Amino acid sequence: MADLLVREVPVAQTRPLRRAILRPHDSEETVASQEPEDAFALGAFQGEDLIAVGFIAADGTPGSWRIRGMATVARARGEGAGGAVLAGLITHARAVGATRVWCNARTPARSFYERAGLHIVSEQFEIPGIGPHFVMELRLG
Repeated sequence: MADLLVREVPVAQTRPLRRAILRPHDSEETVASQEPEDAFALGAFQGEDLIAVGFIAADGTPGSWRIRGMATVARARGEGAGGAVLAGLITHARAVGATRVWCNARTPARSFYERAGLHIVSEQFEIPGIGPHFVMELRLG
């Protein structure tokens, strides 16, 4: 994707896109309530437009970090913006000593995470109001 810039952003800046794509039935307050205080967020910009977001945070288990809130505007899907955000989140986790990154991946996003090296480690399960998911993980060396 031409002129793509991925940079750290405040988690609050990711909320409108995350809510629009992932949780349109939730209020902004509900979306905000699911954010860990120490989350590291990235945004992908095309010019001034924020087109993809995601964040990662330690999950309370030593060395384990959870990827959350991955969202890309429809017009930019399949062009590398989401993949660039995910790669940046994994790089950050590795730099701070993570040995594992994982996520609850929506079933339709399975191949997106597989391209980044994550593998399914659970049976498919349903998150009420959101849909079917798998737990996926990447072990970091």
